Amino acid sequence: MKKVTSIVLNNFKNDSRVLKENISLQKAGYEVQVVALHEEPLAEFEEVQNIPVHRVKLKSRGWSKQKLIQLIKYFEFIYKVVKQYKKSDIIHCNDLNSLPIGVIIKKFFNKDVKIVYDAHEYETELNGLKGIQKKLVKWLERKLIKYADKVITVSDAIADEYVKLYDIEKPSLVLNTPPYKEIQKKNIFRETLDILEDQTIFLYQGGLSRGRGIEILLEAFKTIDNENAVIVFMGYGPLESLIQNTSKEYKNIYFHQAVSPDILLDYTSSADFGISTIEDSCLSYRYCLPNKMFEYLMAEIPVIVSNLYEMKRLVELNNIGTVAKENTSQGLKEAIEEAVKLDKEELKTNIQKLKTIYNWEEQEKVLLDVYKDLYAN
Repeated sequence: MKKVTSIVLNNFKNDSRVLKENISLQKAGYEVQVVALHEEPLAEFEEVQNIPVHRVKLKSRGWSKQKLIQLIKYFEFIYKVVKQYKKSDIIHCNDLNSLPIGVIIKKFFNKDVKIVYDAHEYETELNGLKGIQKKLVKWLERKLIKYADKVITVSDAIADEYVKLYDIEKPSLVLNTPPYKEIQKKNIFRETLDILEDQTIFLYQGGLSRGRGIEILLEAFKTIDNENAVIVFMGYGPLESLIQNTSKEYKNIYFHQAVSPDILLDYTSSADFGISTIEDSCLSYRYCLPNKMFEYLMAEIPVIVSNLYEMKRLVELNNIGTVAKENTSQGLKEAIEEAVKLDKEELKTNIQKLKTIYNWEEQEKVLLDVYKDLYAN
């Protein structure tokens, strides 16, 4: 039985992609171990849905957040993980910050180890990455990616960019989709938030942080002409209080706290449309296919998206909603007005067809093929 160590530099509290991947690998007969960063009050060792998790405790964890100190914390994490997991058969590196661990193990301790590099975003083109830091990240990925036996990423456009950048075999595409689920439409938002039956509910779910078009969405719904259009923001993040405060002023803007993944789609299905308004602030965003897009589809609600390459292509090729012509409040208002005029039965048929393609069961097949190919030669 091959031992897979999946490394992630977060506390593994809300990382659905890493969890799904490890459940799939365990089911296929691999011995899996997730290694993450410890954070109080989470357990150092536990099982999450039968997946063993080790959150590594750092002596330096409580030190300051200055850049140099953060680097010391990072090196301590690398040292502890390499020491304990160098005998693994496969190191699954989630994002660029964990790739050095796999490479160190391969170069100095275990030449037979296989490295899977799973880039959850366009790693060298992240939002806010600039100057010397961006140059360093680009240099690091260029140097380390050649040690990866397989590369996985999350959109076709990003995979094409990696081929051009590094002259590597095209990375495998494993999208962050939910498991397939037959949906019984719920009405939770109307029941809990006192939204009227004749009002159309537009839902934004996910991280409430900058770069996601939240401020633009708020502006759009503050000034929208359609008095029956309401928006629900469901999630958590730095902009939570802004949304809550705005919802007190405007009757068509609502906030709902985040819910656990096992009941998420019941809430999602309670909306009429799902909105994904990523801003065009970096290439990683331009080429993204957010998991909320696939959650909307699994819940069988049509989508309204900002005018970004991958999201636009998915929506227009499959006729499952509308695309804002401009990533502005006016552009969004026009897309919303256009969406309510679409043929509901046609949308439903198209979405039901698409969810049989974009689900975790289909993505799992790609992941397992990647792993089989590690030992094909």
